[in-house]
Amino acid sequence: MLRTSIGRLRIMGYLEGISFLILLAVCVPLKHVYGILEPTKIVGMAHGILFVLYGIFLIEVRSDHQWDTKTTILSFIAAFLPFGTFIADNKIFKAYIGK
Repeated sequence: MLRTSIGRLRIMGYLEGISFLILLAVCVPLKHVYGILEPTKIVGMAHGILFVLYGIFLIEVRSDHQWDTKTTILSFIAAFLPFGTFIADNKIFKAYIGK
């Protein structure tokens, strides 16, 4: 999976999506309900790095597969929505496996 640009994007999408869900479901409540700040700082930084890498891999896939603007924008918007990268993987990325 790491040998292709689409494979790298799929992996990064899963990692970015998981980090986003952990941030929303675990860290934000810990911060706002219990006043525990450390998990939000750590997971937030990791999520930020994964988000940037997702964007970089998305640009690579756009170039390799000649994606149109619509597909690229929808794939990028997916990173801003809970479960978005998982849906993008199922609806967009899987169609390019082996191409």
